[in-house]
Amino acid sequence: MALIDNAVYVDGHRTADPADLTATRETMRDRDGMAWIGLYRPTAEEIRAIAAEFSLHPLAVEDALKGHQRAKLERYGDTLFVVLRPARYRDDEEQVEFGELHLFVGPDFVVTIRHAEAPDLASVRRRLEASPQLLAMGPEAVLYAVLDEVVDKYAPVVAGLENDIDEIEDELFSGADSASRRIYELAREVIGFQRATQPLVAMLEALLRGSDKYRVDLELQRYLRDVLDHALRIADRTGAFRSILENALTVDATLAAQRQNDEMRRMTEFNLAQNEEIKKISSWAAILFAPTLVGTVYGMNFEHMPELDWTYGYPLSLALMVGLGLALWGVFKRKRWL
Repeated sequence: MALIDNAVYVDGHRTADPADLTATRETMRDRDGMAWIGLYRPTAEEIRAIAAEFSLHPLAVEDALKGHQRAKLERYGDTLFVVLRPARYRDDEEQVEFGELHLFVGPDFVVTIRHAEAPDLASVRRRLEASPQLLAMGPEAVLYAVLDEVVDKYAPVVAGLENDIDEIEDELFSGADSASRRIYELAREVIGFQRATQPLVAMLEALLRGSDKYRVDLELQRYLRDVLDHALRIADRTGAFRSILENALTVDATLAAQRQNDEMRRMTEFNLAQNEEIKKISSWAAILFAPTLVGTVYGMNFEHMPELDWTYGYPLSLALMVGLGLALWGVFKRKRWL
């Protein structure tokens, strides 16, 4: 069995470490104590064995078997079924990694089923064992400590996401390429984190509302309210992150459109400049073509050509060449091709 730790507590002190579930149940009954059983990635058969030993509700067991549950709190008679979504920030990959933690909290027992490395419930157990007065408050004290650990571990995730958002804001105005993909990826992580943290507020509020009915110690209620305050702050920050990313996506789209417009304007200006050069080249080519045409005709060396024997034929040809060139120059100048 994926049994990490199994102990029976009496008045906040660890009094026994049973070898199996049957022994745990017998020791609880004999000593009127509380059992805390910790499992790590158990099989379906192991979960069913726990369910049979502690008479867990079939619907809660079915959720535990399926896994991939949303964060929630459900009561089945005198037993609470709690699903938490712990998270941690991976600095090496700049990503948020989510886990899943199930708790069955009964009148005299707590069963924790961990499906990921986080959170470190061994440290939670050590902290509670070092505070017998708190642990003596019963299974609700274990639930509080686990909730407190999960919520506290959200703080580094918030810091990591905030740092990523700052980097995106710097990229937006640095003139770099579109950051749309990075924004989408980060928005997906923020939404996942929001789904993990937002239900905690309602869960803690429900626990506090039922405190009097289920005779939860007043001091423990204060501890739960402290966790609720932390959860509210995290929920507010996460909501703000989502709004910032939505605005960043809008800004990125605007900047991308502006860059496209600038590129089109540069291309248009280049084409206009290129057209002006083509006009000038074409104009001078036409001007130079006029005298070339006259000179080519008279350079054919035919025997009978107009004005060959005329004294002023040669000056007239030159004048014709110059006149045609000047006329064309005047036309192109008026059309602003030159």
